[in-house]
Amino acid sequence: MQPRADATLEQQVKIAAEAAADAGTGECLAAVARHLRSDPRGNIRGGKKLLGLLAEARGKAAAAGEWQVVRLVQDALDYAEGRILKPELDDRLRLFRDGERRSGGGGIGGIVAAGYAQAADACESYLAEQPQASARELSDRLRGLERDARFLEAPADRPGRYVVPRGSAEIALWLERILRDGRIDIEDPAEAAKRITTSPEALALLADDDEGRLLLRAAELRRRAAGLEELRKVVEDPDASEHDLQRALHGQPWIFGGRYVAEFARRRLVPGDELDIPLLRGDGSLHVVELKRARGLQGALVKKHRGAWVPTAQVHDAVGQAVNYLVGLDENRDRIREEFGIETRRASALVLVGHPDVQSDVPEKEINEALRTFNSHVSRVEVLTYKELLDNARISLAGPAHAEERRVRDRPYPALRP
Repeated sequence: MQPRADATLEQQVKIAAEAAADAGTGECLAAVARHLRSDPRGNIRGGKKLLGLLAEARGKAAAAGEWQVVRLVQDALDYAEGRILKPELDDRLRLFRDGERRSGGGGIGGIVAAGYAQAADACESYLAEQPQASARELSDRLRGLERDARFLEAPADRPGRYVVPRGSAEIALWLERILRDGRIDIEDPAEAAKRITTSPEALALLADDDEGRLLLRAAELRRRAAGLEELRKVVEDPDASEHDLQRALHGQPWIFGGRYVAEFARRRLVPGDELDIPLLRGDGSLHVVELKRARGLQGALVKKHRGAWVPTAQVHDAVGQAVNYLVGLDENRDRIREEFGIETRRASALVLVGHPDVQSDVPEKEINEALRTFNSHVSRVEVLTYKELLDNARISLAGPAHAEERRVRDRPYPALRP
């Protein structure tokens, strides 16, 4: 199938060029535009060269960190190769433009001004329909609009647009639909905020901090503690699957240590391989987390061999699977860096497998020691039990005093006294 080139693609390239601030990216997009108009008969020119020029522009934009441009150029590539059709490209472009409009307006001031303008328009519209309305009726009308605004919808057939349904029938229908689909998460953020800010201890601390950083830290620690507790419940459930564990760990890169700043959105970077949890370090390099079952693991973690505890075959199999992922990432390093802007050369991996309770006849300390000895002889893969991961994360939340207490407790030999 020949790459598609038409006025729609030309317009997409033009918009990407307007959004590009990097000079190198702009030059690449200008080369794409020249190629599109290089046919002497006046037709828009496509061909395989077009795909190469678009891919080069995408790489330049990724290297410059212009991710909006990367997205626009990727959409152009998908359209040229026939992976998306014109209506979908139009929808994506409309979402991009609406996003630009929504991001403008002077921040908080723009939002407040837009709210007042909307209220003024609603007042004028109502008074045009009801010229004899009293001030109380106008106020009730605005209060009704405020209540309805809580049920704002985004219609699937109009990307980037929002609708506030009027009337009890629309609201009842909307509520019935989301209840049936199970899309309601009941929370009470106002109550949580009240409990934190009315605590005498919290007020005393905040009084010493003009920027309120302590309050934000407290909220973040509370969120992390709740996520850690949810993970603990899943880990200790013998019926929990690998998918359950993955869902409990999703969005919590902090649990794996301070080296990881985010969880990468794409899990399929190499054809045929799907990573359980891809993490990003601060330098943009990749770390792979491979999940096996926790309390539900069938079989032992370690076995006795010549008087010492060593990992069993299923631990070695899990490590072999992680190594295969790393080999695939190494072999596709250039393509992954060009398409996604992340570095996979010498990526590392963590295998989470089992729980000391699956082998209650062996002390937890012996299991951890056997895995640590094994880890010291493997350069790019580390093996941990879920119990040790939870313990490390709990100590991270507790602070340096608890970390020192555990360091002393786990020291293999007693401290020397002067």
